Amino acid sequence: MGIGGLIATLIIGAIAGWLAGLIVKGGGFGILGNMVMGIIGAFVAGLVLPGIGLGFGGGVIASIIHATLGAVIVLVVIRLVKQA
Repeated sequence: MGIGGLIATLIIGAIAGWLAGLIVKGGGFGILGNMVMGIIGAFVAGLVLPGIGLGFGGGVIASIIHATLGAVIVLVVIRLVKQA
């Protein structure tokens, strides 16, 4: 991955993490935490979403949606673990 791909990944991760923090109230972790959450979310979504038959195609918007859904899944799981 070149520098351009790395920057794109960080930007998409930051946007996805921020959106997930808005969707799951109180789930934000700051700018760096949101980037990490978005990247982890993209990985989780890559594992989970194809298994249930969801696909969004290619492109930046699809990548943001994909990573956001994964980050929401991660935030919900974190919240459930904290409550237990």
